[in-house]
Amino acid sequence: MSSSEKNGSLDASAGASVDVDAVILVGGKGTRLRPLTNNTPKPMLPTAGHPFLKHLLARIKAAGITHVVLGTSFKAEVFEDYFGDGSDLGLEIEYVVEDQPLGTGGGIRNVYDKLRHDTAVVFNGDVLSGADLGDILATHREKEADLTMHLVRVANPRAFGCVPTDADGRVLEFLEKTEDPPTDQINAGCYVFQRELIASIPADRVVSVERETFPQLLQEGRRVYGHVDTSYWRDMGTPQDFVRGSSDLVRGIAFSPLLEGQTGEELVDPSAGVRDGVILLGGTVVGRGTEIGAGCRLDGTVVFDGVTIEPGAFIENSIISSGVRIGANAHISGCVIGEGAQIGARCELSSGMRVFPGVVIPDGGIRFSSDQ
Repeated sequence: MSSSEKNGSLDASAGASVDVDAVILVGGKGTRLRPLTNNTPKPMLPTAGHPFLKHLLARIKAAGITHVVLGTSFKAEVFEDYFGDGSDLGLEIEYVVEDQPLGTGGGIRNVYDKLRHDTAVVFNGDVLSGADLGDILATHREKEADLTMHLVRVANPRAFGCVPTDADGRVLEFLEKTEDPPTDQINAGCYVFQRELIASIPADRVVSVERETFPQLLQEGRRVYGHVDTSYWRDMGTPQDFVRGSSDLVRGIAFSPLLEGQTGEELVDPSAGVRDGVILLGGTVVGRGTEIGAGCRLDGTVVFDGVTIEPGAFIENSIISSGVRIGANAHISGCVIGEGAQIGARCELSSGMRVFPGVVIPDGGIRFSSDQ
C-alpha cells in the first residue's frame, strides 16, 4: 500500500479537482456470479457494507476526479436509481446506455460524447484495485503518453494475457495466455486515454480493446506506456473472488476510503442482531436487519440484508443473499445461497453449490462432498 493510500487519499493533491474524466464500464451481466446477478448488476452487489461500485467511486473522488460517466447496459436503471447525479458523493455522474453489447472498446467509444476533458481514465467496473490513481496519471503526463495502461505484477502470469514493456516503460506487445510468459506484467483493466484516441475507435459495433484497439495503436507508433506496480488487484467475477475481495476490504488488506477506521475481522450493520456466543471471523460482513442466533460461527462470509440464521449454524467462505433463512446447526461451506432461499436445520452444503432464489432445502438435506 502506498503512503498516499494509508493517508486515505490516492493522490497528493486529493481534494483538488483535476481535469480528467472517469469512465466506468458496468454493462456486463455477471454470469459467473449467478444467481446473485439475476436481478442485480454485479457492480451493485453488497461488498464490505456498500455496493461494490461505491468503493471505486470513492477512490475516484479521493484522486480529485469529479466527473464520472457510467457505461451501462444490463439493469441500467439500477445505477441511476441508487447514485442519481452523484452529488451525495461529491461527484457529477452521467449515464450512457448500450442498446446492444459493444465490447470494451465499443463501450468506451459509446461514452465519447459525454467527455469534457482531453484525458479520461477508464475502469472495468468489476475490478477491485489498490492502485494509486494519482501515480498512474503522473506517469501518463511524464511520458506524454497517448495511452497509459495500469499493469500489475502477479505471481502466476500464465493465467492472464501479458504486456511486456521496454526499459522506459513503453509497451512492446500484447500477448495472449501462454505457458511460458516473457513477463509477469498483466493488464489490470485501468487505462488512461487521450480523448482523440477514443474518437478513433469505430462507433456502433463490437470492438475489443485488447485484440483490436491496442495492437492498432502500436502499429501506428502511438505512445503507449505501462504504469507497473504490485498494488492489490482482484477480478471480482467469481464467487470465490467476490468473497475474498469483500473480506480483504473489511480487513484492510484492500483499501477503500469508505472503510477508514472500520477495518477488522468483521463488519456488522448497526441494525443487525447478533446473539451471544456468535463468532465472526475472516472479514465477515453482516447486512442490515440480519439476525444471527446464539452459537453461530461465520468465517469469511458475506451476508446480505434481512437474513435469518438460526442458532448453531456454521458458515464459511460463502455468500448469503437477502431474505435467506438458514436453519439451526446447518453447515455451509463455499456456497452461494440465492435470494429468499430456505436452508433447513442440519443441512450440509459445500463444493461450490449454488442455491437459486426461493429454493427450499428441507431439514437434514443432502450432504455435498468435496469431489462433487
